[in-house]
Amino acid sequence: MTSATHSSLFPQVPESADAVLDGLDPEQREVAMALHGPVCVLAGAGTGKTRAITHRIAYGVRAGILQPASVLAVTFTNRAAGEMRGRLRQLGAGGVQARTFHSAALRQLQYFWPKAVGGDLPRLLERKVQLVAEAAARCRIRLDRNELRDVTSEIEWAKVTQTVPADYPAVVAKTQRDAPRDTAEISQIYAMYEQLKRDRSVIDFEDVLLLTVAILQDRHDIADHVRRQYQHFVVDEYQDVSPLQQRLLDLWLGDRDTLCVVGDASQTIYSFTGATPDHLLNFRTRHPNATVVKLVRDYRSTPQVVHLANGLLGQARGRAAEHRLELVSQREPGPEPVHAEYADEPAEAEGTARRIRDLIVAGVPAGEIAVLYRVNSQSEVYEQALADAGVPYQLRGAERFFERAEVREAGVALRGAARAGGNDSLLDDAEGLPAQVRAVLSTKGWTTQPPAGSGAVRDRWESLAALVRLAEDFEQARPGATLSDLVAELDERAAAQHAPTVQGVTLASLHSAKGLEWDAVFLVGLNEGMMPITYAKTDEQIEEERRLLYVGVTRARFHLSLSWSLSRSPGGRAGRRPSRFLNGLRPGSVALGTRGTARGGGIERGPGPVAKRGRRGPARCRVCGKTLTDAGEMKLMRCDDCPSDMDEALYERLRDWRAVRAKEIGQPAYCVFTDKTLMAIAEAVPDSAGELAGISGVGARKLDRFGTAVLAICAGEMVEEGLGNAVDEV
Repeated sequence: MTSATHSSLFPQVPESADAVLDGLDPEQREVAMALHGPVCVLAGAGTGKTRAITHRIAYGVRAGILQPASVLAVTFTNRAAGEMRGRLRQLGAGGVQARTFHSAALRQLQYFWPKAVGGDLPRLLERKVQLVAEAAARCRIRLDRNELRDVTSEIEWAKVTQTVPADYPAVVAKTQRDAPRDTAEISQIYAMYEQLKRDRSVIDFEDVLLLTVAILQDRHDIADHVRRQYQHFVVDEYQDVSPLQQRLLDLWLGDRDTLCVVGDASQTIYSFTGATPDHLLNFRTRHPNATVVKLVRDYRSTPQVVHLANGLLGQARGRAAEHRLELVSQREPGPEPVHAEYADEPAEAEGTARRIRDLIVAGVPAGEIAVLYRVNSQSEVYEQALADAGVPYQLRGAERFFERAEVREAGVALRGAARAGGNDSLLDDAEGLPAQVRAVLSTKGWTTQPPAGSGAVRDRWESLAALVRLAEDFEQARPGATLSDLVAELDERAAAQHAPTVQGVTLASLHSAKGLEWDAVFLVGLNEGMMPITYAKTDEQIEEERRLLYVGVTRARFHLSLSWSLSRSPGGRAGRRPSRFLNGLRPGSVALGTRGTARGGGIERGPGPVAKRGRRGPARCRVCGKTLTDAGEMKLMRCDDCPSDMDEALYERLRDWRAVRAKEIGQPAYCVFTDKTLMAIAEAVPDSAGELAGISGVGARKLDRFGTAVLAICAGEMVEEGLGNAVDEV
């Protein structure tokens, strides 16, 4: 092992307190040396906030000012707490407690419960969903699985905002919160849930905080005990603190001000869980003598990415926007962010997959690339495009599309309807494949209009709506396709997605990407209605959507792409608009209410096949000359009812070869060539690479990968299994 490798894996502990400060920039050093009185660190994305606060603790410990056991550092995830503990050990401050709010509270509750209440601490309820379901049943309120998840989340929100069941309806009305059901019903379920917990002597995670608060409020001796042990507090991600967590923090502190908080109001994206930046924004009001340090040197992203991020926040409104930080990149210049416009969603996904493949070929590791979207249901088209391009991927914070419960249920229902055929009364009035799918999925929760608000019900609807759109696109590509054909297509797609999880490109929602970073980030689906999302109505909800996009932008170190599509499906009306948040940032646009325009990168028009056809002029039938608009007809370059000159024997040989090739590469047959493409090849019988490349559905990549074998089959030769090399027919 080389010394360089050794030092990177096992960094040497600084020799002294002063050595802890080595390598910090002036602002980080100021944070590290501010060991007395209240301290507020306003830290922008990528500015090294964790480095600053861990060095602050370590410097205090190494200088003898702080006793390790007297410091409690709290954050919001076990991962962040673990990272903080690891860094502190490397700096020689291993005795410091770094925990989540819940972990710290549970530890105290377990210790003090026998003294404060007596007996053993009630059993901790790992999953509250089952008990909420029972509470709803006792109230004679029927909830499906998704409604159950949403009501459970509402109960969690009510508890962290310290809202009791009786007050829930009034609080929801006052805060303009979108409730997933009638607020009186939720209030009733909430009250019954609390009663069931008391009857069975169990507590939930929110109770851990509530009970700790109650004990510290009621028992001054216990509060004094905690305050003697913990004399210095550090709170990371302070913009995400809920009212209940703030109450607990106040009780830990007592009348002291030995507190350091770190946060960024521009990264507040979890208000639906009860998080609020008000505590961060009001810190100087509560602590007039506080030391405030702003970290704006961005060590993560290039100047080009930082410029776009600053421009995005420059148009923000509201209180959080008044406290925004103007980041200054510390990195060497990189490529300009790419703004890409595509004809439709599949073209956007295919174009994104192509650019990702190019980055990987250029040396960017697949694990350093991410595709980020607003809602999880958007993942399916990108899962498919990456699979088609042979790019490995992994999903973060969500099940694969075809593994989601609602998608599996929909598949079962569609399969049953396909088997029943004309005997299924659901399909009596349904004309055409999309109508049949809509009729079947309407029994599973799909409606013509999306449900109001966010949550599990909305997620379920989005997944079902994606299946409806898939059926519409499938019929366009294969006119006359039956429900059985669609079920077979879904099975093929599902099989392609069930491969073992591999290290690859990350597919994630913007919310689940918080706290992460990659060399290359693709922000996709940036259309009005998705960013901001349609159910964001109030000014504050709109601004939180802007902050969510800001979080996405600041995940990128070097490469950044922002894309949108003009229509949902190929051939659809191009009536979509790019997100209003891109006004003034994308070339040729002007920010409303601002002076001039912000500098942006070169715009890239998506190279999807629909866009190319548009530049060549309308496609015409090669038999009758009629203009073609159907995707399947355009692939064959003839009307469906015009006579076909397809070589049937050649078509069957191509199908047999495709089946073998698909098995070899471990992908479904359509990933090699679709049926329509094979039909087009069998009709054209190309005898050169140029002629084969001119057939829709072939493309440069598939020509390079499969062209030799296909041309050999067209020439009447056999193709050997394995590498697909042509051999003379015997």
